[in-house]
Amino acid sequence: MAIEQHLVQNKKRLVSQWFDMLAMSYPLETVRLLKKETNQFANPVGHTFLVAIEEILDEFFGQNSAEAMAPMLDKVLRIRAVQDFSPSSSLAFIFGLKTIAREVLEQDLAAGAVSREELSGFDRKVDVLALCAFDVYMRCRENLFEVRLTEVKNRTHRLLKRAEIIAEPGAGSE
Repeated sequence: MAIEQHLVQNKKRLVSQWFDMLAMSYPLETVRLLKKETNQFANPVGHTFLVAIEEILDEFFGQNSAEAMAPMLDKVLRIRAVQDFSPSSSLAFIFGLKTIAREVLEQDLAAGAVSREELSGFDRKVDVLALCAFDVYMRCRENLFEVRLTEVKNRTHRLLKRAEIIAEPGAGSE
């Protein structure tokens, strides 16, 4: 697919713009930190996002295997799943790849060097990526729910046990 070859040649630009799009979903101060600090210890979230985006694009333009893509998507979506984003906001950056690709391909599109079929094929691949991302996101949310549920059960158990211990001495004094 000629469209993908052109995009692979512009991978650095794609990574940069896709990272910027993802970062812009955060408050302004967070955006500054995510984009400014490149050290993985000073900015672990930004570093994780940047590395994961590059890995996702490599797989997307390579084998495009859902099994291989899931752990890469998990790196980004696990972070977004615990933050205060709606599911649609958490996954919106995936669809942003279509917009960024069109910006990179702007001259080719204007010259008619990219066919509608190629563009439609690329869009379908992004849609499949989004579906895979949704599955990953839901697994992350389910895991988070299970952790919270277990914590509530443990707290309740500890409270009931503590109440039993307090009730025992009073029960024996009758």
